[in-house]
Amino acid sequence: MKQIQLNNGLRVVMEKIPNVRSVSFGIWVKTGSRHEDESRGGISHFIEHMLFKGTDRFSAKDIAEEFDAIGGNVNAFTSKEYTCYYAKVLDEHLPIAVDVLSDMFFNSKLDPEELAREKNVILEEISMYEDTPDDMVHDLVSRAAYGSHPLAYPILGSEERLQAMDSDHLRSYMKEHYTVENTVISLAGNISDDVVELLEKHFGHFDNHGQSSKLDVPAFAGQLLFHEKSTEQNHICLSFPGCATGEPLQYAMILLNNALGGGMSSRLFQEIREKRGLAYSVYSYHSSHADSGLLTIYAGTAPKQTKDVLELTQELLHDAAVKGLTSTELSKGKEQLKGSLILSLESTGSRMNRNGKNELMLGRHYTLDEMIQNIEQVTMDDVQAVLDRMFAQPFAVAMVGSSDAAVTGLRRDQFALLRGN
Repeated sequence: MKQIQLNNGLRVVMEKIPNVRSVSFGIWVKTGSRHEDESRGGISHFIEHMLFKGTDRFSAKDIAEEFDAIGGNVNAFTSKEYTCYYAKVLDEHLPIAVDVLSDMFFNSKLDPEELAREKNVILEEISMYEDTPDDMVHDLVSRAAYGSHPLAYPILGSEERLQAMDSDHLRSYMKEHYTVENTVISLAGNISDDVVELLEKHFGHFDNHGQSSKLDVPAFAGQLLFHEKSTEQNHICLSFPGCATGEPLQYAMILLNNALGGGMSSRLFQEIREKRGLAYSVYSYHSSHADSGLLTIYAGTAPKQTKDVLELTQELLHDAAVKGLTSTELSKGKEQLKGSLILSLESTGSRMNRNGKNELMLGRHYTLDEMIQNIEQVTMDDVQAVLDRMFAQPFAVAMVGSSDAAVTGLRRDQFALLRGN
């Protein structure tokens, strides 16, 4: 992998993979829902949508047709901490992708008529999300974990905030956050030698400079939140403090997560689904941010089974709090993590994503050998350290369902007491 800066200081990361015929190209911007204030909730995601709605050179239909004509893919996504615009094309068509995406990035018209139509599209997206309780509960548990901190804000925003936004609001936000310092270009695939010249041509005039505003480190709130909704299942999340992106204990936390609920052989999946048949979907995941993280457990189950699922989940967590992981779980988890890591790097898209995110959020990169070494070096003491962090205080709970009876009586401090906190 090669790191360079264009003449204007814009960072570029490139990974040449000569045995493929594709290139993945991404523009990464360090802005997401956590960079918004309450009055601008959802604006990062709204901008992401609007950049596909046309420039002076390309209409929205033209943008779609340009990529369809070359058999390429173009898309974007917004997270809590960054936005990415990306394309995957044949190597010979990279100049087309860079031309169109750069024009979208710099010259989108943000036309008021298009803006009004796209508001309605996002409102439909919000409605679809609100009709999906197994998605809604994850945003709810973010609020339970982070309280009023911006990391708890929904990426989509709200109808009230969206309706108040106009083109000037979007331009002002982009002026503030879409800066050279906040942006990274990432490419992976069969890149030609003249790619730097191509990037200078399309991005060399980028001169909006500025630094990211200082972010407040969130405190873990550990609240209980319930959203009443007529559903066939109760959807429940429990969240615990995790590790920040790039933190030394992050691999230990990922290995712990894998053992608890990260796969089909995990404790939660085997006990709750396979042995008892109490849930179709039960799992855990670890999400990392610049300065914090969460380990979250999810289960969806019938109201009459909710109490049993929660009791089993607590028993499994109790066992982890008291006994930690077994040596077999740790060694199997390491092999699983190494395998998934290596397999994830077999596409140009995944490599472009990894390099872009690492440059944007960490400013540093690890080789595959270094990552494997970091996984191998995780010890039982490291696992105990992340267990201490997880159970240092009452955990957060969120539920979407018809009744909160099953969660109101939870002793959310039970594991903290077990570990002497």
